[in-house]
Amino acid sequence: MDVIGRMRWSIAEGYIPSQSCSSDRTLESHETACILNACEKDAHVEVMIFFANRDPVGPYRVTVPAQRTLHLRFNDLKDPQTIPRDTDYSSVFKSDVPIVIQHTRLDSRRAEIALLSTTAYSEN
Repeated sequence: MDVIGRMRWSIAEGYIPSQSCSSDRTLESHETACILNACEKDAHVEVMIFFANRDPVGPYRVTVPAQRTLHLRFNDLKDPQTIPRDTDYSSVFKSDVPIVIQHTRLDSRRAEIALLSTTAYSEN
């Protein structure tokens, strides 16, 4: 397979609601970076989180195995610190091999659940 993707990505929009309509993980409000690694080598990815009124946090480090996908929930990031809820943020991803990133948010604060999904911005 031909290599696809880019090595730098950003998601300018980020927000994790603190409330959900259910305690079931599948219906928990969350933000996700869906990362595709179509390469034949593992992708070592660093994520930096940026805020409006505080210093950036990171890098968070994740590995996406070769020819696999990872749906990385921002809610699950803990090291170096948890991403605060009800706070606007942006994210920048840097990988050592080309990857593709799609951003998804599930906002389940109300029974009328909202889902947003878009491809992130990329450049080499």
